[in-house]
Amino acid sequence: MNFDEIVLAIVAAFSIFGLGRVLIGPTVWDRMLGYALFSSKVIVMAVLIGIIIDRSYMVDAALIYGVLGFIGTIMLSRFIERRGDI
Repeated sequence: MNFDEIVLAIVAAFSIFGLGRVLIGPTVWDRMLGYALFSSKVIVMAVLIGIIIDRSYMVDAALIYGVLGFIGTIMLSRFIERRGDI
C-alpha cells in the first residue's frame, strides 16, 4: 500500500463522518453542512483516484461534481430558507 492509497483511505473515512452528520444531524443546517463536507470529500477522492490510475479525465469529473454539488447546496439552502418555495 503506497502513500496515495493511504491518503485515499483516510479521506474515505472522513467522508463517512460527513455522511453520518447528514444522517443524524439534529438540525437541517447540520445536515446541509454534512452534505457539503461529503461532497467535497468525494471531489478529493475522485482526484486521488485519477492520480492513482493515472487518468486525467477524473479531474474533469471531479470539477463537474463540484459544480453540481455547489448548485445543489445553494438550491437546498434556498428551499429551506423560503420554506418550500424556490
